[in-house]
Amino acid sequence: MENTKKITGEMLVGKICAEYPEAIPALQAVGMHCLGCPSSQMESLNDAAFVHGLDPQKVVDAVNAALAED
Repeated sequence: MENTKKITGEMLVGKICAEYPEAIPALQAVGMHCLGCPSSQMESLNDAAFVHGLDPQKVVDAVNAALAED
């Protein structure tokens, strides 16, 4: 069965954590340690990555790779 989980940069960080808790370790591994902060509820993954000095596409790719392994 093909894994249909797909995270996009436009998704809210809070929504990703709520709907895909298995993505949390991947987010933390790339430097996103703010997953419980209030901003994460209204901030897209792209915006959060940018604020933390990370390449948004690399963050999205890392999370999707982790989900594909799950």
